[in-house]
Amino acid sequence: MGAKLSGGGGGRFNIEQNSEINVTPFVDVMLVLLIIFMVAAPLATVSVEVDLPPAVAQASQNPPKPVYISIQSNGAIYIGDFETSVDTMGADLKKNVGRRDPTKERIYIRADKQTRYGAFMQVMNTLQDNGFYSVALIGADAAAS
Repeated sequence: MGAKLSGGGGGRFNIEQNSEINVTPFVDVMLVLLIIFMVAAPLATVSVEVDLPPAVAQASQNPPKPVYISIQSNGAIYIGDFETSVDTMGADLKKNVGRRDPTKERIYIRADKQTRYGAFMQVMNTLQDNGFYSVALIGADAAAS
């Protein structure tokens, strides 16, 4: 808090408190935080539309960098936000995973509830053929349905 010395006559100084709040640093910090959150929020979402079936299992811990495979009802396959096919999915996944061991990498599969079972099994077989044995299936929360 600041103080103000008011000059005046006499030998005594009259000290008054400065009760004005300087909000400029506060506004600067809030604007920086707003910009950081505006940039970071879109990076945390998957933009592929999938109508998920409800799940009743308890949620588990996510790995540091999750790899999502999305299967739409028309059979289109995505790794993250990038479209792929069954033929190129193994190479695309290995490129996405990098140097990490595929046998220890958990792959999350999101499939539309209207997806044909054959298309889903093609994805599962391709994962197994390329050494990805740990698979987790994602469903919508039962409470959200």
